[in-house]
Amino acid sequence: METLQYFHRPTISESIGNGWYVMKKYFLWLFLAVIISGIFHGGPFQQNYEGGQSFPVLGLWIIVLILIGITVFLLVKPVFSFGAAMMFVQGVRDQKPELRYLVSGFKENYLNIVLAHLLRVAIVGIGLVALVIPGIIFACRLAFVPYLVMDKGLDPVQSVEESWRLTRGYGWTLFGLGLASIFIFIGGLICLVVGVFPAMILINASFASMYQAILTEKGKMP
Repeated sequence: METLQYFHRPTISESIGNGWYVMKKYFLWLFLAVIISGIFHGGPFQQNYEGGQSFPVLGLWIIVLILIGITVFLLVKPVFSFGAAMMFVQGVRDQKPELRYLVSGFKENYLNIVLAHLLRVAIVGIGLVALVIPGIIFACRLAFVPYLVMDKGLDPVQSVEESWRLTRGYGWTLFGLGLASIFIFIGGLICLVVGVFPAMILINASFASMYQAILTEKGKMP
């Protein structure tokens, strides 16, 4: 595939700028990706209880809901989030995002998706528990794992190793993009809350742009 003419350098400003371009061009497709994958990002299993229930029954329901939430987080969420990541990569490559990626992981590559998600969560979690800063470093260096599993078909270990290789020298850049994303998200909240959706699209498109820019620079074209 030829290098896209509008392609950019792997910097924070150019990744966000390209993310803005991608958001405008493929807004509705990526809006769907954000909505569907976002359903599984925290708090979907909430229940209001009436005061008449006894504590043991309430406790049992809480345990059941927690177990369901953990199961969804480990076994369902990664399929949608990894699929959404691939849709953003398609947008960055100026290809029409394909909605099939949101569910294709249940039929294809499911084990690699789930195990890669578990491996990344475990590595980042251990780093956060240890001294916090290592966890932040790991999160930045492993940011490309979902893209590599979906885009390159790598297994969990390969995707972690390749993400670590690709992000070498770009840890601070990815950290800066993450900080910028926080302000973009806050800006979306300020815009009557509904601005959160464009903000999430822009954030995801910016990270996908960074992935493609580094991939191109390091000689690994799609």
